[in-house]
Amino acid sequence: MIDPKNLATAALAALAAATQASAQPRWPGVDAALSPYVEKGELAGVITYALKDGKLVHASAIGKRDLETGAPMQMDTIVRAFSMTKPVTAVAMAILYDEGKWRPEDPLAKVLPELADLKVFKGMDADGKPILAAPAHQPTIGEVMTHTAGFSYGFNPGYVDDAYRANNPLRAPTSEDALKRIAGLPLAYEPGTKWQYSISMDVEGLIVERLSGQSLPLFMQSRIFGPLKMVDTAFMVPEGKRDRFAQLYEWKDGRLQVPGPGPFNSAYAKVPGFAMGGGGLVTTASDYARFAQMLLNGGTLDGAHILKPSTVRQIMTSHISPEIAAGGYGIGQQQIRPGYEYGWNGVVVTDPERAGVAMGKGSYLWDGAAGTWFWVDPQNKVVFVGLIQRLGGENTPQVQPVSQKAVKASLGK
Repeated sequence: MIDPKNLATAALAALAAATQASAQPRWPGVDAALSPYVEKGELAGVITYALKDGKLVHASAIGKRDLETGAPMQMDTIVRAFSMTKPVTAVAMAILYDEGKWRPEDPLAKVLPELADLKVFKGMDADGKPILAAPAHQPTIGEVMTHTAGFSYGFNPGYVDDAYRANNPLRAPTSEDALKRIAGLPLAYEPGTKWQYSISMDVEGLIVERLSGQSLPLFMQSRIFGPLKMVDTAFMVPEGKRDRFAQLYEWKDGRLQVPGPGPFNSAYAKVPGFAMGGGGLVTTASDYARFAQMLLNGGTLDGAHILKPSTVRQIMTSHISPEIAAGGYGIGQQQIRPGYEYGWNGVVVTDPERAGVAMGKGSYLWDGAAGTWFWVDPQNKVVFVGLIQRLGGENTPQVQPVSQKAVKASLGK
């Protein structure tokens, strides 16, 4: 039996959402491109948000944040950022770079001596035992910043990723324990020779903690979120905001379902003992847009000075070799290739035509496991943030290229 009180609450929320949405500027083409995924039941809801020349030009919330309760998706809905945490960690690292505390050529072990004796997996011997050898050089911090250090994530078959799954550093209860677990893992390849999606940005979080003397959550709050007025971005969702937290879904048996317990379905009820620089944040569209606008502005926003312009250029410049760019590496929708390369913790579009993408030259972007995505386009002076909460996998909607084309059309380009 439906509780009338719940029904009334849902109706009021829907009315508030409709009123809120009608007051926002819209790019009709963006809504038209993405709303069919909601109408067909492939997405519960979607939020899109765009700034042009620093001004809000598009804000839209379509569908539901919770299919069971009927609660609408709203502009202030809080979502799991997952790997969209990575560019934020790049900025945390860049702040310390501006302070002269590290350089790309520094060995990783200069900051984290616990990782001074990493070995590279070279295959199995005749007895079926792993061959582990010292690398030609120990990983550098610059290689950590570009997924070329030799680390992995545990997503692939084989000895190295089996070791990651068994050791499970990302489930460590503390930063110290995570570091010990990483120290016992083999490198998947010689540092600097390949690009492989990995725990590198989680290692960066440990670097930030070691160099700053603060936990990663405290450092990000004091040096990034506080100054940028990102009021809903954190490593947890407090009790007073949980009614704005979107439900997470996965595609199973031909429909959206709430995933069972697992690493992607955390409650975000408290700040973790080991905060993952590669995937631990929650955020909102407007919060993340403020972060992205700071990058577009060259490191400042509304009087807050986060980075030097030259350091923002480091983040948004490709740091991989032509050989790696052409090596067929990538993850999900982010397939590294000539023209679509990699800076610090994110893709850099060095040649839109060659890459086959509808963004300006110099655009910087990344996404998250639940379908969140963003880009910063300095050529067109555009920031775009898109938020859904559907884990990637079978029949994943191609929201990124669809939205990029819709934005380009909305700009009249």
